[in-house]
Amino acid sequence: MKPGPRNLITDVPGLRVGNASDTGLKSGTTLLLGDRPFVASVHVMGGAPGTRETDLLAPDKSVVDVDALVLSGGSAFGLDACSGVVDGLRAMGRGLPVGRVRVPIVPGAILFDLLNGGDKGWTDTPYRALGRAALEAADHDFDLGSHGAGTGALSAMWKGGLGSASFVLPSGETVGALVAANPVGSVTTPGSRHFWAAPFEVGDEFGGLGGDVRSGLSLPEPSRKMAAMSVAQGNTTIAIVATDAPLTKAQCQRLAVAAHDGIARAVVPAHTPMDGDLIFGLSTGTDGMVDDPTLAALGNAAAHCLSRAIARAIFHATPEPGDLLPCWSGAT
Repeated sequence: MKPGPRNLITDVPGLRVGNASDTGLKSGTTLLLGDRPFVASVHVMGGAPGTRETDLLAPDKSVVDVDALVLSGGSAFGLDACSGVVDGLRAMGRGLPVGRVRVPIVPGAILFDLLNGGDKGWTDTPYRALGRAALEAADHDFDLGSHGAGTGALSAMWKGGLGSASFVLPSGETVGALVAANPVGSVTTPGSRHFWAAPFEVGDEFGGLGGDVRSGLSLPEPSRKMAAMSVAQGNTTIAIVATDAPLTKAQCQRLAVAAHDGIARAVVPAHTPMDGDLIFGLSTGTDGMVDDPTLAALGNAAAHCLSRAIARAIFHATPEPGDLLPCWSGAT
């Protein structure tokens, strides 16, 4: 497998991504938009998720296609970013036709960044406007690191961020991942130099330092994030994996399930009671469905893409005044 030309989720044809950030707020929103509605599902493995419209993504629910997916900071307040996207899509005339009206279907998930040092003293929740701005910014190229939903993200030891990666399979299908990495766990091995995801790195996409050759690395270091925030809560890795292979809704869910391996390979510990780890799985393909061996290969590729995307999120993070944690790129 090799990365697509952008090494972004937008290597999957028919997808665009938009970011909107507020550096004073130390938060933001990321939108994934399809050129046309796409099939999607979801799988949650964290103990503290925050979501909107995810129940309808279960394989037995009647709505099959969605217009966009949203990843946002802001905890429960950030779910309002979906409303801003719905406003914009309605103005475009997009949405599920219901009689004479169209209802945009925009599931979303949030991470907790309310204690990261940003100015959270708003009167009116800013996330609706951030969602609308992310929609208007949607394009094939977008920034990684401290942008969009990754603006105020923090990992255990380093500033977190927004990451993405892609693969083109030998059979021709493209798989991509998009992630806002804000986990309880650490993305680097003890000593904070080597990424847990290093065995899956392609080229030097997150520094090229290689893996940690030591053994017995099961216990992570004490978390700088928890010490800075004085709480264990307030985390989450939220992600999207996508492919142009034709998948059913149930297969999209299976793609998301498999992709959770990518979080577990890149973050230690992962899927904790204090995380809301969640992955959306989607397909832009049409006309049929893949067989089980192909779905297994797609899930494997999605997991590897997600591990790489998590490391790239931290690798590309940039410093801002008032940050609670340093950036990996400036301290190694």
